[in-house]
Amino acid sequence: MPHVIVKLYAGRSDEQKQRIADEITKALMNAAGSSEGSISVAIEDVEPDAWMASVYEPDIAAKADTVFKKPGYAPA
Repeated sequence: MPHVIVKLYAGRSDEQKQRIADEITKALMNAAGSSEGSISVAIEDVEPDAWMASVYEPDIAAKADTVFKKPGYAPA
């Protein structure tokens, strides 16, 4: 029962978000063998000025052992 939460800079359209959710669903079906009906995808908008405090620090830096694709940036 994979549930994926994607946090993005705010500003993407609903169509873009749906395409992201569709592509993530396909990837999980292929890579993890999950059925489409077992997958859910949420997309959360984050304002750029809140990124470090609300995403980078709690979700990336504090949980580095669970981040399998590391970002190519470091905190300012």
